[in-house]
Amino acid sequence: MSATTYLELSETGGGAHKFYEVRVVDTEVTITYGRIGEQGQVRTATFADNGKALKAAEKKIGEKVRKGYAPAVKGERARRPVSRREIVSTRSTARQAPVLWRFASGAPAFGIFVGDEQAWVGNENGDVYTLTHDGRVTGRFGLPDAVKCIVADDFWIYAGCDDGNVYDLGAKVPRVAYEIANDVDIYWLDIHDGVLGVSDRQGGVTVVDHEDEFQWSRPSSGDSGWMVRNAADGVYHGHSRGVTHYSTRGEQVWHAETTGSVLFGWQERAEVFAGTSRGWVHRFAKSDGKVTGDYRCDAAVFSCATSPDGEFVFAGDNQSSVYCFAADGTRLWKLGTGCGSAYSMQYRDERLYLVTTDGSLACVDASPAAVHAAEQGTLPDRQDIKAGSINRVEATAEVEVVTHVAPGDGVLVECVQVGGRVRVHVLSDGYDRTWGVQFPKHIRVPGARYVVSEVLTSASGSFYRARGEIKRIH
Repeated sequence: MSATTYLELSETGGGAHKFYEVRVVDTEVTITYGRIGEQGQVRTATFADNGKALKAAEKKIGEKVRKGYAPAVKGERARRPVSRREIVSTRSTARQAPVLWRFASGAPAFGIFVGDEQAWVGNENGDVYTLTHDGRVTGRFGLPDAVKCIVADDFWIYAGCDDGNVYDLGAKVPRVAYEIANDVDIYWLDIHDGVLGVSDRQGGVTVVDHEDEFQWSRPSSGDSGWMVRNAADGVYHGHSRGVTHYSTRGEQVWHAETTGSVLFGWQERAEVFAGTSRGWVHRFAKSDGKVTGDYRCDAAVFSCATSPDGEFVFAGDNQSSVYCFAADGTRLWKLGTGCGSAYSMQYRDERLYLVTTDGSLACVDASPAAVHAAEQGTLPDRQDIKAGSINRVEATAEVEVVTHVAPGDGVLVECVQVGGRVRVHVLSDGYDRTWGVQFPKHIRVPGARYVVSEVLTSASGSFYRARGEIKRIH
């Protein structure tokens, strides 16, 4: 005996745009789920007989219906729009940069974050790799679609993906932390203290809070919002007409014109930086939007970064060159990457890390001595690194189920229904039980209890964030 049930949840003006299909064939139950219009993820379970398989399927369907899913016809709703950045990259005529090592990720790479212990790179295949600072591959996550960017928020690392989800990469498996409205064609993402900013193809900017609830959205005077940077004092949004600063409530604080469309943005404590299509990096004071510096490149700037507080300014153009400027605008050097144009970059401890059009994560020695030697034609021995056979850990909504938890094994939390939405509150002693917990979306079941490795107070001191492994208590 066989049966198939197809459900969808698509919220008007909201974030959800996903499907859930349950198929029973004899004793086997196959569940397929994901974003509408996409292939989705599949899991299968086998039961003792058809009756038990049908009962298990009915339970899963009931859980989804209680969350708002409804029967639908497959194919009637369209996949969310997706735009991918493309550069016609040419080879640099400048001398070769002193690349210490280069990792081949396997596809054009957009996402990068370099932390205290490791570097992260995400590519168009949905692969996210972690590497030590000397280039040794330590891990591989698998996301369902291309990685837009990788951003850090305190101890948390997130990857924005073309499937419309933002994944928390802080545990052994990636889990969905935010879902972006299906009508938003994402260009860039940033997170500060749990608040997510999304800039889009139309030039708009949308802000949601730590519970993935819509806060506000604003159109801009331009289109192609390739820059969004979140901070304690609001959002800095770059588009085809310049950079606009919005307060935390969405009110425009200032707007600054740029020479050319904004193609990338960076921020430091007191300033923001915008790379443009006409070869400029503009530097603006966060307080009032006044220009505090201009940096001239020889071609369109698709990425930029700085050393702490902007002492040095770096840029990457669409001709496979990277630049370094002093704060006053003096160009200190220009060198070729040798591995394509930099989609994104980050500076740390006299090293410049680049992710490029050919899928490389390259580590450039940006120390004065190494750069001077490269300008004279002397280069270090570059190490070329491949991923090898390292296992890809896929994003999932599955969690381990345990029957009991010993004291000290973690923090107990519970999913509760509040105002039509599922919230998560802490039950363990020592926590404010009125505060919500930022918790993976796809594993929330009303009434269910979970044990979390850690629950930490947010920077603003107004909510909690789950960290580490999560187990469901049966």
